[in-house]
Amino acid sequence: MPIFKLSEELIFPPPHLAEDNGLLAVGGDLSEKRLLLAYSAGIFPWYSEEDPILWWSPDPRLILLPEALKISRSLRRTISKGVFTVTLDTAFEQVIRNCAAVHLREDGDTWITKDMMNAYINLHHSGYAHSVESWYEGELAGGLYGISLGSAFFGESMFTKKSDASKVAFAALVRQLRKWNFTLLDCQMTTAHLRNLGAEEISRRDFLIMLKEALKAPTKKGKWALEDNNDVGQETILKKC
Repeated sequence: MPIFKLSEELIFPPPHLAEDNGLLAVGGDLSEKRLLLAYSAGIFPWYSEEDPILWWSPDPRLILLPEALKISRSLRRTISKGVFTVTLDTAFEQVIRNCAAVHLREDGDTWITKDMMNAYINLHHSGYAHSVESWYEGELAGGLYGISLGSAFFGESMFTKKSDASKVAFAALVRQLRKWNFTLLDCQMTTAHLRNLGAEEISRRDFLIMLKEALKAPTKKGKWALEDNNDVGQETILKKC
């Protein structure tokens, strides 16, 4: 399949035309309108600082159904002890900058470039991008961020400075999404870490069908807040490993 070059026109080629590795298109920009169009079509940007903007739609796709979250015994103990305080949308910029720093340390490069950070910070200000924070003794210990459209949440990246901090944040987010009747959490690329939390691979075709249904729901814009903070360990919907 060819890799499509985007113009200034706000349009993407159909996702099924992506390369075997998921690469679909190159170019364009990171404007709010283009990013929201991309996510609504099952496409996301992922590239390094020295590269042009690359747009992806992988097949298979890793997703988590909110009711399928798995919590290990050790993580459940951490949650029940209240080791971390979890919040939503209180430190978005800190979270995304920490995510970028973690990837930079591990790989010598980061796909969360300055332009990407600015774009997602703008989406946060517009009410589409959200962060989840885990706090330990008043310090940010872990977290994650992503995009919300309809009843779908598109997870972008997470970081942790203290064991289990990001997992606790993830569990709290999924519990809250369940309360808000979200139907889909897009994890994008497959990792053992996310599979251990209950994520599963599905075909791109099935993902796009699920996404189409999810986008029929109204988008929950604006600042988010947890309901019944930190009682995630009591939820019967969370499965023990």
